[in-house]
Amino acid sequence: MKQQKHRRKESFSLLLISNTGKETRQFFLSLKTLRLIIILMLLICITFVWNIYRSGTHYKSESELRQKLTSSEQQVKRLESERETLSAQNAALTEENELYRQAEIVKAQIAEMSEVEQSTEEAPGKDTSVPSQYPCTAGGLLKESYSEEHPFISISAQQEDRITVAGDGTVASVGADDTYPVVIEIDHGNGYRSRYMCRQDVTVQVETGQQVQSRDTLMVINANDTQFDYQVIYNEQVIDPLLVLEAKG
Repeated sequence: MKQQKHRRKESFSLLLISNTGKETRQFFLSLKTLRLIIILMLLICITFVWNIYRSGTHYKSESELRQKLTSSEQQVKRLESERETLSAQNAALTEENELYRQAEIVKAQIAEMSEVEQSTEEAPGKDTSVPSQYPCTAGGLLKESYSEEHPFISISAQQEDRITVAGDGTVASVGADDTYPVVIEIDHGNGYRSRYMCRQDVTVQVETGQQVQSRDTLMVINANDTQFDYQVIYNEQVIDPLLVLEAKG
C-alpha cells in the first residue's frame, strides 16, 4: 500500500510581547483569515482614498461655484452702475430737449409777433376795416377754394394755430349751427362782413359786441388737421374771399 501524504494546513502566528516582559500573547491565523484581513484593509484604504478624492472634487466644484457667483455679483453691480449712468444721461438729454423745444417755441412766437407787427404797419390812408388779411397764422394752409357750391374757402389748421381777424370791426355774433360748433361773425362797418367757422373744438378768445382790430385773435385751434372755413359777405352778397385778401403773411 502506498503511504498517503497528509497535507498540512499552513497557518501564521502573531506574537504580541509586552515591553515589560510580564505578558506574552500569541495568536494563530489561518491563510484564509489573513487574506480576508488583507482584503478588508485594502477596502478600507480604497474607501479612505475615494472619500479624500470626493472631498477634493467637491471642494473644487464649490470653489468654482463661488468664483462664478462672485463674478455674477460683480457683473450685476456693473450693469446697475451702467443703468444708473444711462438713466442720468437720459434725464439730462430729456431736460436739454425740453429746453431746446421751449427755446424754439419762444423763437417762433417772437418771429410771429415780429411778422404781425410788420403786417400791421399799414400804408397812409389805407382802410384797415376791409377784411384783406389772411385769417389764420402761418400754419393754416388753403385746402379748398371758393365756388358756387362751396361759398367759402377751407383752410387746414394745426394745433396752436390762431384764427385772426381779417379787418377792423365789431364782433356781431359768437354762436354755432348744425354744421359748425363755432361760428364767429365780424361786422366791418363798410358793407363787409366776415364769417369764421370751425368744424372741430377751438378756444374762443372774443365775445359778442367786442371791438377788434386786424390780426386780433378770434380763436385758438386745439387739434391738428382742423378744418376752418372762411366766408366774406359784401352788401349782403357772398363773394370770393380771395378777391379782397392780400398775399398771405
